[in-house]
Amino acid sequence: MDNTINHVTVIGAGTMGSQIAMVAALAGITTTLTDISQDALDRAREQLYARMERKGTVDALENLTFTTDRDNAVAHTDIVIEAAIEDIDIKRTLFAELDAIAPPHTILVTNSSNIVSSRIADATTRADKVCNMHFFNPALVMECVEIVCHPGTSEDTRATVTELAERMGKKPIQVRKEIPGFVANRLLNALRKEALELYADGVASFEDIDAAATTALRHPMGPFQLMDLVGIDVVYLIRQAEYEQTGDAASLPHPEITKLYQAGRYGRKTGHGWYAYEG
Repeated sequence: MDNTINHVTVIGAGTMGSQIAMVAALAGITTTLTDISQDALDRAREQLYARMERKGTVDALENLTFTTDRDNAVAHTDIVIEAAIEDIDIKRTLFAELDAIAPPHTILVTNSSNIVSSRIADATTRADKVCNMHFFNPALVMECVEIVCHPGTSEDTRATVTELAERMGKKPIQVRKEIPGFVANRLLNALRKEALELYADGVASFEDIDAAATTALRHPMGPFQLMDLVGIDVVYLIRQAEYEQTGDAASLPHPEITKLYQAGRYGRKTGHGWYAYEG
C-alpha cells in the first residue's frame, strides 16, 4: 500500500487551520486551505504572507492554495485535516460530507484537542482511516503533535499520519488510549485549574500567578497569558466538549472562564481577555 501524502487539505482558516496548512506548505507538500468564508481566507493569506516575509520563506506559499471550494479540494487529496469548531455535531456532519467526497484512500483526521475520533469515525464509511492529529498553538512554532487512534484505526493510518508529522518537522507522540484532553492538555489543565483556583480564592493576582510560572517554573508564558493566546472561547468550548463526553461536572469551564466568555473577552483575538491588548 502506498502511504505517501502528496496533497494535504486543511478545513478551517482560523489560527490553527491556517498555520497547520502553512506547516505543510513549508515541508514542500502541495496544500489547500479551505473555508466557507472568503474573508477568513483573505485574512489567513495576509497574516501568513507577513509572517513568511519576516522569516524569508515567502516562496513556500507557492505550495499553498486558498479556496472556498472545499469539495473540489477534498476530491483530489490524500489527507484532510479538520480544524473546525469544537462541536461534536458539526464535526460528525462534516466528516460524513468529507467521506462522501474524498477518494477511497484519503485519510480523515481531526485536530480536535478534546473530541476523540471514535465519536466521529462512525459518521464515515472509512473508520479505519480516521484518527486525531492534534497540533499545538502556535502550530508554526510548537513541535509536538499528538497522534490518537481509536480502536478501529488501522496501523497503516497511524504510520502514515506519524510519517506526515515527521515530514512537517514535528515530534509526534503516540497516545495509546483515547481520553479527553489527551496528554499535554491534561497536564496543562491541571496547572490551569490550580491557577484559576488561586486567583478565585484571592491568593494572588493573575499577573503574579503568571509571573510565578515564568520566573519560578521557567514556563515560556503563564497560564493566564496562554489562555489569552489560545482564546478564552476555545478554552470554554473545549471544557464544554469534555463535559459532554464525561458528564462530570468537574469538566465544566471554571466560572471565571465563563464570565470572560459571556463578556466576549476572548483574549488577543478580541483585544481583551485576562489582559488588555493594543492593536
